Amino acid sequence: MWKLRLLPCLLVVLILTIANRPRSIVWTALGDSITYLNDHPDETGNRITKGYLTLITEKYPTIKYINKGYNGWSAVRIAQQIDQLGLEKSDVYTIFLGTNDWWQGQPLGTLQDYLDNTGPTTISGAFRVIIDKFRQLNPEAQIILITPMQRGDFVYIANMQNNAYGSYREKNGLQLSEVVEMILKIGKHEKIPVVDLYYKSGINQKNMVHFKRLRDPQTQNYRNYTYPDYTQIPFDPEKDEYPYPPEAIFMTYDGLHPSDEGYRIIAKELLKKWKKSLR
Repeated sequence: MWKLRLLPCLLVVLILTIANRPRSIVWTALGDSITYLNDHPDETGNRITKGYLTLITEKYPTIKYINKGYNGWSAVRIAQQIDQLGLEKSDVYTIFLGTNDWWQGQPLGTLQDYLDNTGPTTISGAFRVIIDKFRQLNPEAQIILITPMQRGDFVYIANMQNNAYGSYREKNGLQLSEVVEMILKIGKHEKIPVVDLYYKSGINQKNMVHFKRLRDPQTQNYRNYTYPDYTQIPFDPEKDEYPYPPEAIFMTYDGLHPSDEGYRIIAKELLKKWKKSLR
């Protein structure tokens, strides 16, 4: 008989245990190669070990991430294909885009393009499409914007023909900082938290890499040039060695994509904006 009386007590304990168990938080991280590489360290020549998604979910195991990083994609392209990406209902959405838009020459647009929902023909219009999609999937979700970082001279480790100068110059009449300013304006208008990696992370052109190894134009011997000196030295992907040996790695491993240290900073800055109740 005592065993029968014990059953309701055990049931109450079980219910309370389940009720008090930390709930799982689903996080969809939408981005470009900086997000994508979290799950593809082999494509960095194994120069990274953990991206920002892994670092955050290791610290907070209740968070389960969905990596929606697309190598080389812009916000405009993502917005144009938003319904084909298989996006899911999540508790938290992060949007880490803009650097490829700048390099690919996508038009910035205005805040009015965002407000008027003019569509993914501009960067600002693309952000409206993406944010609207996330709100459609879950009106109660937290959305966090992440600005592009500053950029050094990028040289792709697997193909040196794929290279790009840094954000110290404009591209097609647009400064990368103007893209950042637009994202900050959108965040302010929508009252959405913005992780400002461009101005507030401490990652800048001086510490993208320790140096860039290039041929001295006078002697043709290799020298290690620091920023801004390396911006004046030509690089020939047909003839020169890869300019970022392992000892050049600092905040990035290739002038653009974060190193382990760069990813640690991104994770730290993102967690500052994450609602405490979701951790």
